[in-house]
Amino acid sequence: MLFRNGLVLTMDDSHTVLENADVLVVDDKIAEIGPNLTAPDGHEEIDATGGILMPGMIDTHRHMWQTAMRGYGADWTLTQYFVWYYLESGKHFRPEDIYAGNLLGALEAIDSGVTTTVDWSHGLQSVDHADAAVDALEAVPGRFVLAYGNIQQGPWEWSTSKEFQEFYRRRIEGGKLAGFQMAFDVTGDPAFPEKAAFEVARELGVPVTTHAGVWGATNDDGIRLMHDGGFMNPGNVYVHAATLSSDSYHRIAATGGSVSVSTESEQSAGQGYPPTWQLRKHGIPVSLSMDTSVWWSGDLFSAMRTTLSADRAREHLEAHSKQETVTHHHLRAEQVVDWATRGGAKALGMDSTIGALTPGRQADLVLIKNDSSPVMFPLLNAYGHVAFQAQRGDVHTVVVGGRVVKRDGKLVDADLATARAKVEASIEHLRSTMGEDAWKQGMNPDIPEARILHNPYQYTK
Repeated sequence: MLFRNGLVLTMDDSHTVLENADVLVVDDKIAEIGPNLTAPDGHEEIDATGGILMPGMIDTHRHMWQTAMRGYGADWTLTQYFVWYYLESGKHFRPEDIYAGNLLGALEAIDSGVTTTVDWSHGLQSVDHADAAVDALEAVPGRFVLAYGNIQQGPWEWSTSKEFQEFYRRRIEGGKLAGFQMAFDVTGDPAFPEKAAFEVARELGVPVTTHAGVWGATNDDGIRLMHDGGFMNPGNVYVHAATLSSDSYHRIAATGGSVSVSTESEQSAGQGYPPTWQLRKHGIPVSLSMDTSVWWSGDLFSAMRTTLSADRAREHLEAHSKQETVTHHHLRAEQVVDWATRGGAKALGMDSTIGALTPGRQADLVLIKNDSSPVMFPLLNAYGHVAFQAQRGDVHTVVVGGRVVKRDGKLVDADLATARAKVEASIEHLRSTMGEDAWKQGMNPDIPEARILHNPYQYTK
């Protein structure tokens, strides 16, 4: 197929931007980029005039199994999330509920131009749950990495089990997924029980993704244990990393790890201040993620703009505390677009195949175009337009591996009726299992008492 006359953000090493350029896709790869390309006979042509062509976005941390609960925890804190999923209602999820959430989450990702997603799947209470997760991911034509976890057991338990080892051989080795990670957290217990899980990851040759630097949950002690044990590897992805010391950031940087920043999550739930201002100082590679649809939007447009805003707000705050003024922003729109594309590819070790539009790479690309929207013109600053102006409804066409999965603003061959039915069945199961009072209470946590300061400037009679 040939995309004709678009504004192309290649995200190559030089961040080349091409105006009025064409992108030729042959089979599953990008064949050529440039003006006035000649296409083979019988090709399909897509008019990209007035639109932006960019690599498919990459989300490195999304709890897809929770998508069926979309918006349920909009007013939660992290504590309420932990209680609901870890201690109470999360244990009620059946394999079919994992399937429903993953199916809806996968479709949601594709719809918003996210062509590769890490399913941070820590709801896999059994291999039946894990099989259901993989079945759903394989049913949607995107790229998905399964990050296997189980919040109902310690990682030293599930990772060393015969069932997990058999699952890995049966579904992952030679399977259809784009990749595999082991997903677990390190609490900082001096006994370091998680060591056994790291040893399994080393034996299998798979990376570890972990929630690090989460206020009240994981801290510098966990990073130190990992580092001293020799388990901090270049493929490791540290999620959030919002409350770590400079020493921990140095350890991550020195061992080649990367951080997945979920700014909406860190801002709202309380993991800590979004850490890009620290990561930039320590030279740590960054990718972006949206975390969970239980709270936030499932697209990376929101992730890009909130990340820019949080980093800049911190920069101003630090300057104001010293009676200084920021006259030039350090973090630019161009950088967060890179983090949403090439940054994710680097974090997953896929930088040679996806994350940029260059000949020979896989044809994972997104056309942002909406002729019905007054927001899509003029296109003056392409990176700024992607980061601050565009949104899910402007995703016109999505291609994964040369296959069109969204066209003219609509998903292609997506069975939304089946997804809706499965999600509705999951909600009904959870609602009936919890009981109506608990269901409503979970969605509507208590509101703390508001105390208004006494105002001395009151008119009196």
